[in-house]
Amino acid sequence: MSIEDTARQFKSVPYWWDDCAFSPLPVRPVVPRCDVAIVGGGYAGLSAAIELARAGRSVQLFDRLPIGQAASSRNGGMASGSIRPSRKQLIRRFGEARANGILMEGKAAREDLWSFLEEEKVDCDFFLSGLFDGALNRHECDELSRYAELLQRYLGIEAFSVARAEVSRYIGTDFYAGGFVRKDIGGLHPAKLLSGILRVAQATDAVIHENTAVLGTSAEVGGVRVATSRGEVLAKKVLVCTNAYTDGFDPWLRRRLVPVRSRIVATEPLGDGVMERLMPKRMMYGDTRQLSYYYRPSPDGSRILFGGRDGTTEGDPLAPTTHLRSELGRIFPELADIGLTHSWFGQVAMNRDMIPRMFTLGDTVYATGFCGSGVVWARWLGKKAAFKLLGETEKARSAFDFDPGPKAVPFYRGRPWFIPIVYSLYEWKDKRAMFRRNGRQGRT
Repeated sequence: MSIEDTARQFKSVPYWWDDCAFSPLPVRPVVPRCDVAIVGGGYAGLSAAIELARAGRSVQLFDRLPIGQAASSRNGGMASGSIRPSRKQLIRRFGEARANGILMEGKAAREDLWSFLEEEKVDCDFFLSGLFDGALNRHECDELSRYAELLQRYLGIEAFSVARAEVSRYIGTDFYAGGFVRKDIGGLHPAKLLSGILRVAQATDAVIHENTAVLGTSAEVGGVRVATSRGEVLAKKVLVCTNAYTDGFDPWLRRRLVPVRSRIVATEPLGDGVMERLMPKRMMYGDTRQLSYYYRPSPDGSRILFGGRDGTTEGDPLAPTTHLRSELGRIFPELADIGLTHSWFGQVAMNRDMIPRMFTLGDTVYATGFCGSGVVWARWLGKKAAFKLLGETEKARSAFDFDPGPKAVPFYRGRPWFIPIVYSLYEWKDKRAMFRRNGRQGRT
């Protein structure tokens, strides 16, 4: 059976929704005034609402979708808190002090998430599994080795390089020339995480409005006028946490965040012993390719979830699913004919800095641009933004908080027309990396 024929049998909704459904929230009236209006009901917005409401502020949160329908329940559940630019790139852009602060904050953000899960009794199948990152050639192996040394030296994170001969201890494939392992990254069920955060938020006095679009905001005496599809609100402050789902309500922000589709496929349940061969340590996995593939075992260990950037901008075409299935078979040849049960996508937000950001414009604070690592960063920066609005300077301190916001993307007004061009460039770079690997191995 062809890839296309088998791929058509999948569900087009997230695998996570099979055992985590979100019921409609009670419809509550929009209150004409509040201390803080939050736009966006994912990890960031709900986490901010918890801190603000617990501090006694009147809070209303607005989301144009039903809570649980956007990226917070559609991602891969890999709690990495990764940063895309290297330390050298960060130093060149922002200076050594901020660069080191950004890297150190990742450790603090991960540990804060683990503490939250324990303190609030959020059962989201969390497991501190560690991460294996695969390299395609000797050059990339050297880069990962240096990165492991950096993590050890600056952050005290257990990390080490993996030689080709040792790769099979971590992953059952001959695809990689080597790699590295870091032990501070885990996996979880992202929809259950969102459900847990929502439960905690609902236990406060925060008012949560789903299916309520924010149409625009305007500054006026006393705060910010927020126009919604269900009425207007005068808020003293506004917090925007819309990330890749930013629409025309904020044209300024929309020019600075590029929504990129991230797609994941779920295999059918694997046969006896397959997971033991392919993922013997049940880790999170990635590699050094520009197109950024990531994969993991499902929480119950029955199947593999395999994801990567989609490359499309409209509709729900079949091609990205068949591409991911092909790449899965490339890494694990014995899965070349595996069936798929699910294929879905969510949007991640990229910006020109390629790091998460918190910044302020007038009476509006932004926590956004998580660049594909929102499981850790969204909740962390939502909390930080709340502390900033509360005036708690020390708690709000963050290496990601600096003004102005990210620069606008040239010739961009909300439609990412250039995504296919960028993907073609990344494919070319990946082919070069593969050529270097195959050349060194004497292959064609």
